[in-house]
Amino acid sequence: MDEILKILERDPCMSPKEIATMVGLSEAQVKRRIKSLEKKGIIRKRKTVIDWERAGRDLVYALVDVSFTPERGRGYDKLAERIARFPEVKNILLVSGGYDLSVLVVGNTMKEVASFVSEKLAPMPQVTSTNTHFVLKRYKEDGDILFEKEAKKRLAVSP
Repeated sequence: MDEILKILERDPCMSPKEIATMVGLSEAQVKRRIKSLEKKGIIRKRKTVIDWERAGRDLVYALVDVSFTPERGRGYDKLAERIARFPEVKNILLVSGGYDLSVLVVGNTMKEVASFVSEKLAPMPQVTSTNTHFVLKRYKEDGDILFEKEAKKRLAVSP
């Protein structure tokens, strides 16, 4: 099962037939396992990593650290669930250290991201502070390297 998950994580488009060959099972067995993994919520969805910059769309990414007072009886979950509903929010992580949550926000402009933080996120009653870090360049996303490696050039040999 772990091997099937690793294969799908690397390439979600790989067919059950190809996976079966790699793991030594029948195609039918692989299909059943994948279906079972989806039903259990272990496979949540299949995803494509897009380099939007290469596609001609310059998006602005920001990591927003959030401190807040957790709600009694619900801890961090209630506010995290509320923040997760905003379409600008791509990821939310509960973190250790000086802040409680790390939120990845995406917008079309810096002003759009700043407006989200100042008008939607920071004014929430439980939020005590935010710290916004604008992303200057993305090098790797979801395990996929987003830059081309330079071709190795051989040095000319001279007598």
